[in-house]
Amino acid sequence: MSQSSTPFDGERPLDTPLFAGLPGDIAVSFEFFPPKSEKMEAQLWEAITQLAPLEPSFVSVTYGAGGSTRERTHATVSRIVNETALVPAAHLTCVAASKGEIAEIADQYWEAGVRHIVALRGDPPPSDGGRFIPHPDGYAGAADLVAGLRKHHDFEISVAAYPEMHPEASSLEADLDNLKRKLDAGASRAITQFFFANDAYFRFLDKALAAGITAPILPGIMPVTNFDAIRRMSANTEIPGWLEATFEGMDERPGPRALVAAVVAAEQCRRLYAGGVRDFHFYTLNRAEQAYAICQLLGLRPRGAHGTHKETAA
Repeated sequence: MSQSSTPFDGERPLDTPLFAGLPGDIAVSFEFFPPKSEKMEAQLWEAITQLAPLEPSFVSVTYGAGGSTRERTHATVSRIVNETALVPAAHLTCVAASKGEIAEIADQYWEAGVRHIVALRGDPPPSDGGRFIPHPDGYAGAADLVAGLRKHHDFEISVAAYPEMHPEASSLEADLDNLKRKLDAGASRAITQFFFANDAYFRFLDKALAAGITAPILPGIMPVTNFDAIRRMSANTEIPGWLEATFEGMDERPGPRALVAAVVAAEQCRRLYAGGVRDFHFYTLNRAEQAYAICQLLGLRPRGAHGTHKETAA
């Protein structure tokens, strides 16, 4: 993806504020996870309420390893359908489920009004020793899952992409081939694993295009809520030294850490914007403040606010 011709490039005059003039011409989506308790459910719905005015393209709800949150995911997605105007995207995985069970889940989602699925192979349960073992009557991977879902209903389907390669892939080429198979099977977009090195994302886009992949690949943005947790989740994701230094000693100071994390993630998005990106996917961890702050810095406003997304008079 080439650099944008707009003035919002990576280098700015010293007297120009970093986020000055960003017009908010972006699309956003948010990821949530199903709550485990009444307190967590209240936190989730507070986050959804705060972020809904930004009119996301969709909001996704995750699915635990081995289908461990199946019922809670379905309940959360159903509530979004019934109580909000948001477009929910339900995660669905291949792990520990037969094709018949997956078809039944897909039917339930369709009947509930869900029209968007995030189709994933899924993380194997600890009992499988960290190795993905397909169900004897199930799908071998996400590409087969996409094809199977397509046979049942006309879902819009998103899949996962890995700018720094999936940890289990034998090579970047093999990983790109798997992504292409998922898209060729009927997926309409990919959403990346979180990353912090924008160069890795742009190099990945170039390689994907060279491999014949033309579908949108949304960057997944993860504000740092806990740096130790980021280390555990990073797998193949590069954690730059400057990021380590920025958050050094801050895990015991959640308030300041959240402020720093919002600014760091917003600056990452600003540089992605400078490279031509206009569609962002945020991993919220069921907290709205950072995602909302980042969108504010990027110029995105609720409908009607400060002249942005004004309603047309009837």
